[in-house]
Amino acid sequence: MKLHHLRPADGSKKRKIRVGRGESGRRGKTAGRGTKGLKARSKVRPGFEGGQTPLVRQIPKLKGFKNPNREEYTVVNVERLGSFAAGSTVTPDELRTAGLAKKRGKIKVLGQGDLDVALTVKAHSFSIGAAEKIKAAGGSIELVED
Repeated sequence: MKLHHLRPADGSKKRKIRVGRGESGRRGKTAGRGTKGLKARSKVRPGFEGGQTPLVRQIPKLKGFKNPNREEYTVVNVERLGSFAAGSTVTPDELRTAGLAKKRGKIKVLGQGDLDVALTVKAHSFSIGAAEKIKAAGGSIELVED
């Protein structure tokens, strides 16, 4: 046996079907595409699902918008402020070191829970309920401008 006698195994190589080679050939004229219609022509547009309502039209459009200028606050509830000593001043930096707020950003105090310690609380914003509870406990509030 010589190198030029080597052949691939029978059935391992299949000949490519040549379509559209004249009317006398088996696959001439319409070249196996049938007659007329979208699939007989050059391209089916992307997203076409055979006449079924396409997925793009089934999914509803998104409503509303996101405000790019929205101010985000880290919220701290009044009940969490009870861990500070009575008469002390609670600033945003102290809230961050205590682990009650994120490292950056503005802080808003909300009125969930009760407070029984008189504190001076400094924050960027207060809810009405939080301000009332801090003042009822004998404390005061101060707005911080950043």
